Amino acid sequence: MRDIDPEQRIYAVLAAIPSGVVVTYGQVAELAGLPRAARLVGRTLRHLPADSTLPWHRVINAAGKISLPLDSDSGKRQIARLQEEGLVVKGGRISLSKYRWRA
Repeated sequence: MRDIDPEQRIYAVLAAIPSGVVVTYGQVAELAGLPRAARLVGRTLRHLPADSTLPWHRVINAAGKISLPLDSDSGKRQIARLQEEGLVVKGGRISLSKYRWRA
């Protein structure tokens, strides 16, 4: 995957995340072969097209929290999508020990 540009590598990892689990920004970076590039993952997600079908909502921070403001439209959408997949979201937190993807 090293000959593919970083954005496409991140997209490939996102596409592989199964329903009902979450990953951290750093985990996406590692799986994309971009160690220590969690911020790049965040920037890439921030610039996803509005009509993207990639499961951006399954990416949370290393503390197990949703990084978006919880009262924002995007934050509410992320919480709703995770709950639709059966994850328990309490105060914007998701249990990494229970729901983290073990790729």
